[in-house]
Amino acid sequence: MLQLSGVQTHYGSSHILHGVDLQVNRGEVVCLLGRNGAGKTTTVSTIMGFVPASQGRIRFKDQDITQMPVEKRARAGLALVPQGRRVFPLLSVEENLEVGKRPQRGGWDLERVYGLFPRLKERRANAGSNLSGGEQQMLAVGRALMANPSLVLMDEPSEGLAPLVIEEMYRNIAKVAAEGMSILLVEHSLEQAISMASRIYIMNKGAMVYETEDSSTLDDETRHRLLGVGHE
Repeated sequence: MLQLSGVQTHYGSSHILHGVDLQVNRGEVVCLLGRNGAGKTTTVSTIMGFVPASQGRIRFKDQDITQMPVEKRARAGLALVPQGRRVFPLLSVEENLEVGKRPQRGGWDLERVYGLFPRLKERRANAGSNLSGGEQQMLAVGRALMANPSLVLMDEPSEGLAPLVIEEMYRNIAKVAAEGMSILLVEHSLEQAISMASRIYIMNKGAMVYETEDSSTLDDETRHRLLGVGHE
């Protein structure tokens, strides 16, 4: 469904991504890990078109989207849950959800999102700025689902959340994945993300340095070497 081949990205004179190869198949959850500053968010921004690829190719649903504008990528079926949530602070929960909706028969709509996140239904008249961090993250995920995408890019959905809230968030992400949604899940290092992934990539300094379809290969030594975790 999504394939990056030799993608390179620059911010001005700074070379950020160095020949990135990545693939997400239909109905698959792929986890992209890496230390802070490894290039994960730049990868997501390049896929969405916020930052242009200077070299390489991005294909989505058998179409070359490397030079495609952001809005056309969204219409083609890409949706983003951005790092930092970025809900509209002055709009209500319901207005936030309605902003990017693309109705589809049998797809995601308000009631279905509220079924996944009952707390949002309780808070549907509240402004985005009045929500807790966990509620804002639910809203960001729900807003992406309302576009009825083929692939959701989730950039650090656990950032800044308490452990119990993270567990609840990942239970809901697992429900979305169980319905066949393709997901690229970008995280720093999180057991819930790793456990649900059918493939795991690790980035370092803008390049892919590790790929596996078996999370058991991510032993303490590998995690410490590539992610800086796993050892005291």
